[in-house]
Amino acid sequence: MSAKVAAGVPGLATGRRAERSAGALAFHLALLLALLVALLTLATLLVDVATKGVGWLDRGFLSGLDSRFPERAGIRPALVGTTWLMVLTAAISFPLGVGAAVYLEEMAPRTRLAALLELNVANLAAVPSVIYGLLGLAAFVRAMELGRSIMAGALTLSLLILPVIIVASREALRAVPGGIREAAYAVGATTWQVTWRQTLPAALPGMLTGLILGLSRAIGETAPLITLGALTYVNFVPRDPYDRFTAMPIQIYNWVSRPQVEYQHVAAAGIVLLLGVLLAMNALAVSLRNRYERRW
Repeated sequence: MSAKVAAGVPGLATGRRAERSAGALAFHLALLLALLVALLTLATLLVDVATKGVGWLDRGFLSGLDSRFPERAGIRPALVGTTWLMVLTAAISFPLGVGAAVYLEEMAPRTRLAALLELNVANLAAVPSVIYGLLGLAAFVRAMELGRSIMAGALTLSLLILPVIIVASREALRAVPGGIREAAYAVGATTWQVTWRQTLPAALPGMLTGLILGLSRAIGETAPLITLGALTYVNFVPRDPYDRFTAMPIQIYNWVSRPQVEYQHVAAAGIVLLLGVLLAMNALAVSLRNRYERRW
């Protein structure tokens, strides 16, 4: 029956609207139920981890080295290694990601090569992290002879999060009003001056959001670092970027795999600390983003 005929029959039109409303309501309730189940599961896991781990968080745990005895186990080498990794990863990936985004969005000619680059950047975000670990093993550990060092791990994690930063930075650049660029060009500014003095300051908060997302993924990665050969048992604190290292996710995995029941509590304490470091890092990045938003 055509739409005109259905519209001419009040009962039929009303029935179809009622069916659509009932279907939309059922779909809405199903989505709400899925959200509640996910939130309850997450809350249960967080409560369980906090219950097991908070009591083990003390000065000895934060300052001690790993040990074969659970009551003596500490997380200081892994905490220092993770700090080194995140600082170096941010310092490497953010300038490269922003530079690539600025080139692709502001300066690159609209050719097939540029389109191919954009497609590859979008696809790289979905590549499994272990593939980046194999690439880092071949390129940084062996070809560049960096060894199984913090620098090799930071370079590998930088490759891992570069697609996220590039995509977020390009979206931030697109969100800048075109009138700003046109006004700058109208007074005789060059492309570089427009980008450096007008476009980048306006897009920086969105770029920092991309950095937050990227580092939030990098801090929990284990597969690339294990592929590189990061240590699972470390009794020393790394002093420079070319030392061997371990990271908090690897240390937590090592504790969970041990048979003693006490190590479950030690691992839970490590998870709580890892969440705290993640939240502190994100809070710092969010405060910088909000500062630049208010300034602009």
